[in-house]
Amino acid sequence: MTHTTNSTEETEALGRSLADALRPGDVIAFTGDLGAGKTAFTRGLALGLGIRTRVTSPTFTIVNEYEGGRLPLFHFDMYRLGSSEELFDIGWEDYLSRGGVCAVEWSEIVDGALEGAPIRVDIRRGAHDNQRLITIEGTK
Repeated sequence: MTHTTNSTEETEALGRSLADALRPGDVIAFTGDLGAGKTAFTRGLALGLGIRTRVTSPTFTIVNEYEGGRLPLFHFDMYRLGSSEELFDIGWEDYLSRGGVCAVEWSEIVDGALEGAPIRVDIRRGAHDNQRLITIEGTK
């Protein structure tokens, strides 16, 4: 299903609404342009899970961990990784086994390591600066 948002707040609200359906072990695989709103959507996920910590892009740290909500949230940015194999070097399997939600930006880089059926979220720029076209597939 494709949604149109017209502000960062609307993008966050869409993420927040998706959080209600998330279960332990879910993986959200993000694709989309640089600066399109993947982190804004993840901020909404965190709020929907009851996490009140400030959510920032993990571009330089690869993963940020957020706890204190209904489920832990592990926010990955794969932009700097070269392949799926590198994902296992940072403990991917350990994160999957911790009973949280893994939100993976630039998931196409590690698609071979995303087992099962992740929830796919594609975010593209729309007709004006703040507009985003967000396609969500694979929700339960």
